[in-house]
Parts: sequence; structure tokens; C-alpha cells
Amino acid sequence: MKRKTLVIGASENPDRYSNKAANRLLQQGHEIELLGLRQGAIRGNPIQTGQPELKDIDTITLYLSPRNQVVHYEYIKKLKPRRVIFNPGTENPAFERELRQQGIEPIEACTLVMLAIGQY
Repeated sequence: MKRKTLVIGASENPDRYSNKAANRLLQQGHEIELLGLRQGAIRGNPIQTGQPELKDIDTITLYLSPRNQVVHYEYIKKLKPRRVIFNPGTENPAFERELRQQGIEPIEACTLVMLAIGQY
């Protein structure tokens, strides 16, 4: 079963890992939501800004440095995802502890690798 993924730190720039991950998720049939600093789109999927009302988010994959994650802490917890993937460079032990206390699984991994090896 494919579950909905929210990509936080989404970018229209095809060189950015968030863009590569969004494209790979779509190629593999996953439903995605995109959140970024600037509005735009990836393969017709709008990049939203701010903290939009979203439902049924299973996984959040982060492409923000720990200091840029702070403004999203409460928003992420409010979405109640099953898991949050901290991609390389986004590891944040303090926030990961907070998520665990909320019953949300933090995973330090690369979304692209997880998709490539069938572990997503």
C-alpha cells in the first residue's frame, strides 16, 4: 500500500535532493505533498508554503538543516505522521527525541536509498 509522503524543503531545482526524492516517489506511485520556501511545482504537484492543512500524512521526509526545522516542530507533530525521515545533513537528536515521545518514529536515512533498495 502506497502512503502519502510530505516532502519538507521541496525545491523546483532539479539538482536538489528534495526534488530528486519527489520525482522518485512519484515514479514509484507514491502520493506526495510538497512544502518549500517558494511556491512552484514538481511534475504538476504544487509546492506549498507556510503550514497548510494536510490530512493522512504517513511519512515526512526532511530536507532542512536542523536550525531551519525549528519553525516546523509543532506543525510536524500536529500532522501526526507515522515516521519522519531525517535525510543526510538533517539529523536532529533533540527533535528526534521529541518525536519519539509523541509516538512518531524518527529514521536517520536517505529517502533516495530507501526507495532504491525497496525499504521505503
